[in-house]
Amino acid sequence: MTEIVYALVTLTALACALLLLRAYSQNGERLLMWAGLCFAGLTLNNLLVLVDVVVLPQVSLYLLRQVVGLISMAVLVYGLVFETR
Repeated sequence: MTEIVYALVTLTALACALLLLRAYSQNGERLLMWAGLCFAGLTLNNLLVLVDVVVLPQVSLYLLRQVVGLISMAVLVYGLVFETR
């Protein structure tokens, strides 16, 4: 059951990233780009959780997951701080 939840969370983050980046390509609003890149990173983070917990439980990817999550959130914070009008 947890595998399904991890997969659904990953797919949801991917859908958010695609929708945000598509809206950016149509609209040109740079904050959409930063949010889309953040969700792309969160998709990678959730994929790493799936691999870490389900596929390779004997290998710890904890540090890599945390770094990817930190970079993803830093991208969004950068966009929020420097793209305000």
